[in-house]
Amino acid sequence: MASASGPELWVVRHGETEWSRDGRHTSTTDLPLTEEGEAAARALAPRLAEVSFDLVLSSPRQRARRTAELAGFAEPELDEDLAEWAYGDYEGVTTDEIRRTVPDWTVFTHPTPGGETADQVAARLDRVVARAREHERTLVFAHGHSLRVLTARWLEQTAMEGRFFRLDTSTVSVLGFERETPVLLRWNS
Repeated sequence: MASASGPELWVVRHGETEWSRDGRHTSTTDLPLTEEGEAAARALAPRLAEVSFDLVLSSPRQRARRTAELAGFAEPELDEDLAEWAYGDYEGVTTDEIRRTVPDWTVFTHPTPGGETADQVAARLDRVVARAREHERTLVFAHGHSLRVLTARWLEQTAMEGRFFRLDTSTVSVLGFERETPVLLRWNS
């Protein structure tokens, strides 16, 4: 194990894209990183180079794969379970635009017409948690909402509790254990 108390799961949100910069919900739309996003992804490399990982996974979307590559992990295993929450009819739409017709809407508390439910997202991210717990130290490259749900599930909370974990682009977070309890070791750094 990574420590005397259990495995670690390192999570990296992909670098900036045009839509992440503009607050547009992006799941299946396969956008490239912006120049700023590429620079920030490159800046992750020295932070991750000194750490040994026995499993490296990435969402299949190019923004996550490119972030992994620029951070020094050219061939992560692609895992569809790490894909972003499917937003359905809200793909490419901002929260402010949605709230014009659905006041107080959030992806964590309201339906996404034509998209995934919180339970569906949690079910696939539970598989990632199970895989990570079989390894000493796992690194994943993925997306804002999917990683927030992954974190909630690691902490044995409902997907809805992901709302408490703001996650910026090109950040590193670390999940682990204190004795037998899953914990946050570092967040949004």
